Amino acid sequence: MESLNLIKNDPWLAPYKEAIEGRYQYVVNKEKSLTGNGRQTLSEMASGYLYFGLHKTKTGWVFREWAPNATAIYLIGTFNDWKKEDQYKLKRLGNGVWEITLAEDLLHHEDLFKLLVEWEGGSGERIPAWIRRVVQDENTKIFSAQVWNPEESYVFRNKRFKPDVSPLLIYECHIGMSSNEEKVGTYDEFRRNVLPRVAKEGYNAIQIMAIQEHPYYGSFGYHVSSFFAASSRFGTPEELKHLIDDAHGMGIAVIMDIVHSHAVKNEVEGLGRFDGSYTQYFLGGSRREHPAWDSLCFDYGKNEVLHFLLSNCKFWLDEYKFDGFRFDGVTSMLYYSHGLGEAFCNYGDYFNGHQDGDAIAYLTLANKLIHEVNKNAITIAEEVSGMPGLAAKYEDGGYGFDYRMAMNIPDYWIKTIKEKKDEDWHPSSIWWETTNRRADEKTISYAESHDQALVGDKTIIFRLIDADMYWHMQKDDHSLTVERGIALHKMIRLVTASTINGGYLNFMGNEFGHPEWIDFPREGNGWSYKYARRQWELVDNMDLKYHYLGDFDREMLEIIRSVKNFQSTPIQKVWDNDGDQILAYMRKDLVFVFNFNPTKSFTDYGFLVPKGEYEVLLNTDATRFGGFGLSDDSIRHFTQLDPLYKKEKKEWLKLYIPARSAVVLRKVKVTK
Repeated sequence: MESLNLIKNDPWLAPYKEAIEGRYQYVVNKEKSLTGNGRQTLSEMASGYLYFGLHKTKTGWVFREWAPNATAIYLIGTFNDWKKEDQYKLKRLGNGVWEITLAEDLLHHEDLFKLLVEWEGGSGERIPAWIRRVVQDENTKIFSAQVWNPEESYVFRNKRFKPDVSPLLIYECHIGMSSNEEKVGTYDEFRRNVLPRVAKEGYNAIQIMAIQEHPYYGSFGYHVSSFFAASSRFGTPEELKHLIDDAHGMGIAVIMDIVHSHAVKNEVEGLGRFDGSYTQYFLGGSRREHPAWDSLCFDYGKNEVLHFLLSNCKFWLDEYKFDGFRFDGVTSMLYYSHGLGEAFCNYGDYFNGHQDGDAIAYLTLANKLIHEVNKNAITIAEEVSGMPGLAAKYEDGGYGFDYRMAMNIPDYWIKTIKEKKDEDWHPSSIWWETTNRRADEKTISYAESHDQALVGDKTIIFRLIDADMYWHMQKDDHSLTVERGIALHKMIRLVTASTINGGYLNFMGNEFGHPEWIDFPREGNGWSYKYARRQWELVDNMDLKYHYLGDFDREMLEIIRSVKNFQSTPIQKVWDNDGDQILAYMRKDLVFVFNFNPTKSFTDYGFLVPKGEYEVLLNTDATRFGGFGLSDDSIRHFTQLDPLYKKEKKEWLKLYIPARSAVVLRKVKVTK
């Protein structure tokens, strides 16, 4: 075969040509296997949710389940007092598929039910694998499937929606902890109270965590039990659809955090030993359990498992109109070791035989399917090893993700804040970390996500200010610690957001420096919701300093959105000096200048830029952002001629740059 573009575009990959082409061919063969050698499209094949599970028909109900190891299956529920009855016994169809058809009056909206699955030597109650609605009893805490057939199904008003990716600006969020009150928030409250904030802030996408049903709230949605059920603890399917519809009406794309990297070990609530066997959905032997996550690992080599997972991708796009997915735990999927204990120092580490070819094939097919269902869909890989080709096109030999998370950047900021004195913050290092990426792969840059806010870690603002946040956030209270923290918080965000090559992400509340960590209700904190919420009143209170950060975030995004396809504009370093701690770079007509020096301000500091007049658009030191207002931002800056650089059409732009501040300038267009 002719060399794939992934190899052509990167000569460093040439030694691994055979491995890359082998992976590509394996995907091609796997797709043929799934689609009957092309008799169906991938999208047609991935429609299992229309066949399996519970469905209302013209004459009644039909229910189907795949359970090859079962010897008998019964429906039990509120309709038959949870008793095993022949009337509710399923029939075996073949290939491990079971079916039952029921008269209309035997099941009703909101009836609770489960499967009683029997196998050689045992039996157990199970929640159907393909069920779309699962609820938990408030008193007993027991989960059950629920018949969901409301009189009126939700009708989407916004029929066609195309995400704005010029650039993609993501507001990562969690429905349950989005309430101001100490409780579990709802889809409806989020739609009414939080969506307008997101739109006002200037974000054009939300990324919702913990949608798929999970038994333990504190797992942040990572231990999924029911893959087709939107978590009922936040409300009804109709309310989630209404949320997504309203978001589309505001121009906001809705990305779902999808967890296909592992599943909860629970057998009564989840897929663990669903039909009595250990290997129906999951790997056997030592590979069955994830050594770090206390969960089960899918068998991506089994076509029935691929059918289940691919159908799951299509379901959320089709049924709920999600605009795409952030795939969680991709590193764990790619390697037999789950990436644990591996250094990933050179290209050889990605092609040494430690990679899971079946998982790679699944991820590639998932991306191909998602874009077949919706060509404008967004896919993002949460991946830390740096696997080449992850966000390269499928036809080029890549895995087909649109973006990969730039997970090095938040790690860098934490390490810098924790380990380096302010005078050792080197602009050359900051530049390298925020711009070091593969040219053919788009990334989502972020200073911090939910990961940095969970218990055991700290948000950037808390690392910078710590306990002083409790006592010195009143506007009339002057604290050197708080002033330093607010200044660096803005600078960190600006340099991270303005160096993107794909998109930018912020976790809910971090834009205004939400205090403290995220701690979900658990035994260790007395089942408290105090830290599993967002204190919106802090940013709304004009007497507190939080709104400075929120206001800055909004104006920063406004500048980024003012340049069409900002993420694709060339980024050109103008100057860096580690001694002075100065960094400057250009994107189109914008000049970004940073002074990370904690004590030294510079007068008439010169940068070589295209000749012209420059106006200040944004200054982190402006008083409206909690700064000292040491510069007059109304002044226009004119470049000064230097004969040495006349041929390059560059002149000196000389600026006053206060310590620990950053400024964004724009070249003024000359009107003739």
